[in-house]
Amino acid sequence: MAFDRDKICAAVREIISAIGEDPDREGLQRTPERVADMYAEIFSGVGAEVAPEIAIYTTKNQDEMILLRDVPFYSMCEHHLLPFFGKAHVAYLPNGKIIGLSKIPRIVDVFARRLQVQERMTDEIADAIMRVLDPLGVGVVVEAYHLCMMMRGVEKQNSKTITSALRGAFRDDPKTRDEFLRLAHGGRWLE
Repeated sequence: MAFDRDKICAAVREIISAIGEDPDREGLQRTPERVADMYAEIFSGVGAEVAPEIAIYTTKNQDEMILLRDVPFYSMCEHHLLPFFGKAHVAYLPNGKIIGLSKIPRIVDVFARRLQVQERMTDEIADAIMRVLDPLGVGVVVEAYHLCMMMRGVEKQNSKTITSALRGAFRDDPKTRDEFLRLAHGGRWLE
């Protein structure tokens, strides 16, 4: 389904009116268009796939873990349409192939830039890397703050949600799993 800017503008105008505001007052006149433009950006992952043309490099020498820590992301909770944000730690064990390091944040963004839940996003990142590279294993840890918990409901401002997805050797080999989890958390266990 294609992005429908006009429909979003009309819906935002209706929401502004429904909460008792005047969509024609000076500060709100362009709000529907600004929201539509913002949605085009923050939901750019809707319908997007991890590009099959991602550059994959053959390697004979690389058989140790590759880890990219602290990849920032922003996403939108599908339950309340409020943001959640944080960082992802992504690692894989090559099986004769590697990708450029910049591709890992791009993969994270494909799945973060859509209506999402953290648990599914974590799995989708791991599954995409498994599919693209066919590595010996993948590990993903995502740490996030959810505004749906911080500004409404239980209102717990300092609660951090941590999810993980382990595939291949990261799941099956306790030493690999332990090494990944220690490295993902900067050589320390959870703060």
